[in-house]
Amino acid sequence: MAVMISVPPPAQIPSRNILVSFDRRKVRSDTFVMAGLLAGRVTRAQKPGYPCDRNTEEKGNAEVYDYIIVGGGSAGSVMAHRLSAKSSNKVLLCEAGQDTPPGNEPAEIRDSYPGTVYFDPRFHWTELKVTTQVVSHNNPQAERPPLRKYEQARVLGGGSSINGQMANRGAPTDYNEWEARGAAGWNWNGVLPFFRKLERDLDFDGPYHGTDGRIPVRRIPREHWTRHSEAFAQAFASAGHQFLPDQNGEFVDGYFPVTHSNENETRASAAMGYLDRDTRKRPNLTISTDTQVRELLFEGTRCVGIKAIVGGKEQEFRGNEIILSCGAIHSPAHLMRAGIGPVGHLHELGIPVLTALPGVGQRLMDHPSISLSSFVRRGARMNEHTRRHMQLGLRYSSGLPGVPKGDMFVVVLSKSAWHAVGAQIGSALTFVNKTYSETGQIKLSSRDPKQEPIVEFNLLSDRRDLERLMSGFRKMAAVQMSEQVKAVTDKPFPAAYTDRVRKIGVVNNKNRILTSIAATLMDGPAALRHYMIDNFVVEGFTFDDVINDDEALETFVRKNTIGVWHASCSCRMGRADDPMSVVDTEGRVKGVQNLRVVDASIFPVVPCANTNLPTLMSAEKIADAMVR
Repeated sequence: MAVMISVPPPAQIPSRNILVSFDRRKVRSDTFVMAGLLAGRVTRAQKPGYPCDRNTEEKGNAEVYDYIIVGGGSAGSVMAHRLSAKSSNKVLLCEAGQDTPPGNEPAEIRDSYPGTVYFDPRFHWTELKVTTQVVSHNNPQAERPPLRKYEQARVLGGGSSINGQMANRGAPTDYNEWEARGAAGWNWNGVLPFFRKLERDLDFDGPYHGTDGRIPVRRIPREHWTRHSEAFAQAFASAGHQFLPDQNGEFVDGYFPVTHSNENETRASAAMGYLDRDTRKRPNLTISTDTQVRELLFEGTRCVGIKAIVGGKEQEFRGNEIILSCGAIHSPAHLMRAGIGPVGHLHELGIPVLTALPGVGQRLMDHPSISLSSFVRRGARMNEHTRRHMQLGLRYSSGLPGVPKGDMFVVVLSKSAWHAVGAQIGSALTFVNKTYSETGQIKLSSRDPKQEPIVEFNLLSDRRDLERLMSGFRKMAAVQMSEQVKAVTDKPFPAAYTDRVRKIGVVNNKNRILTSIAATLMDGPAALRHYMIDNFVVEGFTFDDVINDDEALETFVRKNTIGVWHASCSCRMGRADDPMSVVDTEGRVKGVQNLRVVDASIFPVVPCANTNLPTLMSAEKIADAMVR
């Protein structure tokens, strides 16, 4: 198999372009490569599995880079862009998934509506499954909670290429807590400049906002909202909540148009923002997609490279510094396979201990969430103004003693899935913005890097989270029963993200036909609609059950709480004398040399935010320290 080089049209080809995409589906034969060469669209073809880089030194058969970045997600995209801006830095970015070429990204990724790409297995680690309910380690005979699929991105841009595009930062108190937990210099005043640096706010200026960053952010104007969103906004106002025009302004309670990373009804992923055409022209940057890193290479305690599968063949790459940006599930797995982690667990798997770091894979976090859904009447559904289905958010304070303000968050969804039935179902998704459940963990299932790790989120391990989700559900039930919302909805029900929901969410013709038939019936007589929701949508609990019986509500919340795909905190930043910290304030792994972790795993605690912008901020801040 020949290796194809993904390049712009001939007129734009720089003399030393080195972007490489190992997309085997596009390679049919060596004659295709020759045709590309003759047409001027391929700069050259090499042996299978060798990135085309004319600038790297060679030691034996391995190429030597200044920086090797493992993972081309949000953090990896930032690191590749910033580190390669210095022309003397030779940078290799490795991504296990496919490329998203500028101007030729898959339509599902570009779409403002994320519900299609999110269920597309082409862009996932398809074998990854997790538990969200608390796992009892004191009672090993207890039945384990069910495994759930956990959609983690496997594509250039990472989560930012498939997520909901929510673009918010969290509370100033979050980052002051980061510093208090040992991340010196990461307080609110220390991180705000990097939040501003990364963004180009299309609506607001001023001390909270950036105007020339690489990620555009905007809001859907209220006059373009669905009637469903507008009804919830009016109900929020009637309940005493103030309107905030800017979610990312002063962090106070209120309802607001949600901020999202999007421009002209097109997603703005980290790959789109940081790995654009001009960045890809840099002769010192190699982007190697379809490249799965299997092993970190060490000489003593010095990390010297990686071993990867590229184009189906194993290859070693050498680097002066290795940066793990694989996310909060896979970064700690890489460390543990290299012998960096909890000694007992490493011994269980027969892995020689390189350095004992008990915090690796520990204290994994996510935001616990629960959903209240309802049928949305015709005329209140999605409109012609936007495909963004999340237009309205609410931040409020639970009032729980000792908990900071703004600890709860609700996002209103005017559409729940890509298919015809999804277009009829709206939701109020409530999540604990300031969670105290910090007992999640990641362990290796095997030394084999092809095997996904064991992931236990242990959501609701702190009872304060359970109590606030229950009170939050009741709060949204009251909003649901308001005159404004009842006018545009029907038949509310407690929603569960079950395997059945996932299966019907897979994009295929069968699901398209089935949901089209069901949607026609749902738009028919109310009695038929209620029958279908009770028998084919609701699983176990009705709205009346959970509203009138606290025990039923607690059972429902315990069983159906899920995270919101904000995995974080499994390789935490902290002081050198903190036994549970894994990295220092510049992402350097304790106990070894030339190895960093830069992604959401280094958060000392998950902020009151969707995690994409905090991840971008963290990468910007560490990259800035590295290039000074």
